[in-house]
Amino acid sequence: QVQLVESGGGLVQAGDSLRLACAASGRTLRLYAMAWFRQGPGTQRAFVGAITWSTRSTYYADSVKGRFTCSRDNANNTVYLQMNSLEAEDTAVYLCAARRDPFYYGIPTTEPDYGYWGQGTQVTVSS
Repeated sequence: QVQLVESGGGLVQAGDSLRLACAASGRTLRLYAMAWFRQGPGTQRAFVGAITWSTRSTYYADSVKGRFTCSRDNANNTVYLQMNSLEAEDTAVYLCAARRDPFYYGIPTTEPDYGYWGQGTQVTVSS
């Protein structure tokens, strides 16, 4: 099993930056990829960005491309989401997800691709 704990959420103003962290524990030795999803008020959960564990390849949703960056710290089993130029539309609960099995079709971007999930951290952007 893999346990994920997110941190770093909060209330910020439009244009500000925020960095989220997701600490992984448990069976992290063969993690394949980790991702961030978000769920805003009254909306479905949506893919934000992902990073592969070994190659550090990344992929982002169009809505955050150029503003958000995924990175990882293998030594601490932690993945980060650096969010710049935040907009009110970025307000959501941000959830971290992990996948252990290899994925042969690029970088996984859908909910069923990931078997482990954190509880989420709230990000609120005031305009």
